[in-house]
Amino acid sequence: MEPLVQLTEAAVPPVLFRRLLRRLGVLGRERLKDTYQTTFWYDFGPPTNVVEDIVTALRPAIAGRRRIAGVEWWLSRMYPTDVRVDFHQDRDEKLALRTGKLVHPRISSVLFLNRVRGGALVVTREKPDESNPSLAPSRLDTSDLVTPRPNRLVVFDGSLTHGVLDAENQVPDGKLPGRSRLRRTLVMNWWGHRPTDVPRWSETKLYRALGG
Repeated sequence: MEPLVQLTEAAVPPVLFRRLLRRLGVLGRERLKDTYQTTFWYDFGPPTNVVEDIVTALRPAIAGRRRIAGVEWWLSRMYPTDVRVDFHQDRDEKLALRTGKLVHPRISSVLFLNRVRGGALVVTREKPDESNPSLAPSRLDTSDLVTPRPNRLVVFDGSLTHGVLDAENQVPDGKLPGRSRLRRTLVMNWWGHRPTDVPRWSETKLYRALGG
């Protein structure tokens, strides 16, 4: 069966990758509890922060000649012992909440920033199932699993279901005992249009440490 994901190791130039890690060190725990609600839009203008520099560097390999209007990006930070993100399909979030209309990005991509125990990314064609913990699809045997490794990039179709496994690489079903390293990734969704009400980073006062 053809893989659902495309993997690239050492995806970002080392100097740029180290710069991102330094900036995240300065950022610290800012908006850690709202990490998935803190998204930004970049429409390929002059870069204003390290993430936009990375998007610019990755654009030829990810987007190629496809008609992409820009990238919605955010920092995903979570403890694999306490995964709070269900299996889902990426979508124009505010449009879906307002109208029920489901519109997906053309391409989804995740840049892993560190190693952790467990915390694998699952990508599948199966739909989320509300009857299962974490809305996990009933069948995961046809899924692709990606282990977090520094500077590993995974790219997949923007309509596919995906989720994060816990520290034991099992479907999350409540908090596990103990602590784990913070699982850190940069998520980049490549859109044919600007998703509803997603601001540019330069239009906000958030994550100012990324501009250094």
